[in-house]
Amino acid sequence: MNPEALQQLLESVASGQLTPTDALDKIKYFDFEPVGDFARIDHHRKLRTGFPEVIWGLNKTPEQIIKIIEVMRTRNPVVMATRIEPNIYQHLKAQIPDLRYYESAKICAIQPDTIPQVHTNGKITILTAGTADLPVAEEAAITATLCGFSVKRLWDVGVAGIHRLLSSWPLIADADVLIVVAGMEGALPSVVAGLADCPVIAVPTSVGYGASFNGLAPLLTMLNSCAVGVGVVNIDNGFGAGILACQILRLGERLKQRIQS
Repeated sequence: MNPEALQQLLESVASGQLTPTDALDKIKYFDFEPVGDFARIDHHRKLRTGFPEVIWGLNKTPEQIIKIIEVMRTRNPVVMATRIEPNIYQHLKAQIPDLRYYESAKICAIQPDTIPQVHTNGKITILTAGTADLPVAEEAAITATLCGFSVKRLWDVGVAGIHRLLSSWPLIADADVLIVVAGMEGALPSVVAGLADCPVIAVPTSVGYGASFNGLAPLLTMLNSCAVGVGVVNIDNGFGAGILACQILRLGERLKQRIQS
């Protein structure tokens, strides 16, 4: 249940438009709601963390995903599922006509025509070392966008042609949070962090030859970065990077409001 829906429910009870019994029926699954015998939807998550639960699509059947979406959409204006392959999306679309698919990110979502923007002026900029890192970067970008944040993209600026990165310095300098996605040896986040004055979220990808060990090599490079201000998420975890960037900006907005008050 999102805060706005809960507030409206309480106001309806206070004004007499809704009886306490009816209100109790609406909030009986306030903390979680079972879906069949395979899932428990955490309706309370947005109240706790600021963002609703997101469906992990991999290893779930289309029927399970459909039932989960149908329950979640009753409480949230935006419902998203990650790691959805195109063939799975076709099954979902047949049952949920208004479901939208972001193929590069492998994310599907139910969303209003205009996603409400979070009240922040913060800017997220996402960089990739190469074109092969785009799926993970797009997962981060679409996640942040569906959460209501503004995202800028800067693709294919890896260290093998570092002049491409340096020519984009104004875009880097303008960011409040940077997400840097790289495979191979994973050097790009260290270079970017040496240029930027904002947090850098490093995302290792499983892109690379055998000695990259499916992303382990860039993960270790990023963890061992000598540049300051670098935080690292798991291999190929664009979703986690997107959510973390949003949390950083939300915290900044909250601190700003405290100072103003």
